[in-house]
Amino acid sequence: MSIGESGSSATGTSASSRRLGAAFLGLLHSHVELFGIELQEQKARTVSLLLFAGLALVFALLLLVGLSTLVLIVFWDTYRLAAIIGLCVFYTLAAIFCGLRLKAAVFDESSPFHGTLEELANDRERLLP
Repeated sequence: MSIGESGSSATGTSASSRRLGAAFLGLLHSHVELFGIELQEQKARTVSLLLFAGLALVFALLLLVGLSTLVLIVFWDTYRLAAIIGLCVFYTLAAIFCGLRLKAAVFDESSPFHGTLEELANDRERLLP
């Protein structure tokens, strides 16, 4: 083997490793970019959900105060105590229901970065034999 052949072999290996490194960096860049886009979408979605949840809560509370006052005014002369107890039972059941729904939503196992994870899985399948 001559000196010229070993030099071209080293150059070929170096170029090949550079291409592999560039491909890896390109893949990493696209995944980081996708992750950033999904993170922005989740942030916008979360802010929107919090805003509308807060407004819905305010209006629902105003409605409950108004309806509770109406029920108490209507039944004040005849069934005052029954109306108050009925409202308390209703509010207790509604709070329990909302608490259970909130617990289910918190422990929901759906992934917010489904696209990024799917792309990583596809890349792993393509790269591994």
